This record gives sequence, structure tokens and C-alpha cells, in this order.
Amino acid sequence: MSRILYMGGVMVYEERNAWTGLVLSVIAMTAYVVLVLQQADGGPLTAVDWFPLMLWTIGIGIAATIVTTILWGIAAGMRDPDGATRSDIRDRDISRMGGRVEQAFVAIAGIGVIVLCAVGADVFWIANTMFFGFGVSAVVGGIARVIAYRRGLV
Repeated sequence: MSRILYMGGVMVYEERNAWTGLVLSVIAMTAYVVLVLQQADGGPLTAVDWFPLMLWTIGIGIAATIVTTILWGIAAGMRDPDGATRSDIRDRDISRMGGRVEQAFVAIAGIGVIVLCAVGADVFWIANTMFFGFGVSAVVGGIARVIAYRRGLV
């Protein structure tokens, strides 16, 4: 898999973390959608008991990200003990850029939540807008970081 994710050399610590967050965010959001649709079973989505599903998805997603980061770090540490957790100014700059991208999408989701509250939308739609706002921000921020690692910052 590392050959798919990196075409040469050793992937740096922060890039491994970006890939981990990106992949697991997509998996968690997809799993949540599947679970909600299964529970709806053709009925209205607002009738689904979404809260426990959302909490479990968030919790398992965080735990999976931590475990994967640790395991990938251990594997990288075996290959390159000195560089496994090293980061430099480029990593910091890429992290900042990715954070700004993420912040923009969280702000957009926040505006969506405010609009939904203003029109009296069901709590299901309000909560899911914020959930997917966080998810999309993580995915887009991860993509921005990975592209920056591959092609450099402009």
C-alpha cells in the first residue's frame, strides 16, 4: 500500500498523518451514510435514531485514526528510525495551509447550520450538515496536504 501512496523514498511523518486522516475520514463518512440508510429502511431519514450512530462513527473514526497513525509510525520507524517522526518547516507550512482549507469548509458548514436553524429545519438535518461539514473539511484538507506534499506549495 505504501507503494501506491508514495512513489519514491520514505514518506514523512506529517504526510503519513495526512493520508491516514484522509482515508479514514472517507471511510467514516461512508459508513455513517450506509448505517443511516439501513436504519431508515426506505422510510423518512428524520425518523432514524441518528445520534448514537453519529457518536459511534466519530469515536471509532478517531480511534482508528490514532491506531493507524501509531502502527504506520512503528512500521516507518523500523525502516528509518531517525526520520520516522522528524518534521521540518515544509511540514509546518503544509499543515498550516491544510488547516486554512479545512477552516473554510467548517465555516461554510456553520453558515449552512445557521440557515437551517433560521428556516426551522429538523434537528437531523442541522446535525448532519455540521457532521458532513467537518467530514468534508477533513477530506478536502487532507487532499490539499497530500497535493502539497506531492507537488509542493505554490
